[in-house]
Amino acid sequence: MIEEAKARRPGGRSTRVRAAVHRAVTDLIAERGYGAFTVSDVAARAGVADTSVYRRWGSLEALTADVAITWLTTNSPIPDTGSLDRDLRAYAAGVARDVSGPDGLAVLRLVIALSNADEVGVQARNQFLAERSRQLQGMLDRARHRDEQPPEPLDMLDHILAPMYIRILFGAGPLTPEYVDSLVDRLLGESAQGRNG
Repeated sequence: MIEEAKARRPGGRSTRVRAAVHRAVTDLIAERGYGAFTVSDVAARAGVADTSVYRRWGSLEALTADVAITWLTTNSPIPDTGSLDRDLRAYAAGVARDVSGPDGLAVLRLVIALSNADEVGVQARNQFLAERSRQLQGMLDRARHRDEQPPEPLDMLDHILAPMYIRILFGAGPLTPEYVDSLVDRLLGESAQGRNG
């Protein structure tokens, strides 16, 4: 009987609570903005007790940091197509899809807000950036092992990620496939010029 109950509850209550709380935070950020809700608001939206949130995360800042890092690590997987050009295009398309999705804008706003928060918020922002850098570095390291000449990680931030983030944050236009490909083209073109110049 106990085994049957376990089989019907993949992940268990803890996983469901975490997912519900994360969803509540993301929705509240999208609706109200960071700093305009409390742990009680999150708990009520998620259908859990305030004490459950405090016991697991300790503070609203730690919770929102967990939401941002989790979103980043579960979205925009790093492709491994065997070619830097294809990897960059697949990665950029994935980032565009993720940040254009229902939670993307909320998470980007959250990371910016955390930068201006307390020490926990700054640590969360740094974790977010470190994870993004780790992802990019892995892709570039594979390209080097294939004897390709990849750009620097900061160049990828400047040429691919930053323009997409700015467009989404300011509503400056859609991230069409053509636009995203043009960002990769520009990065690869400037990277080749730098090597040949």
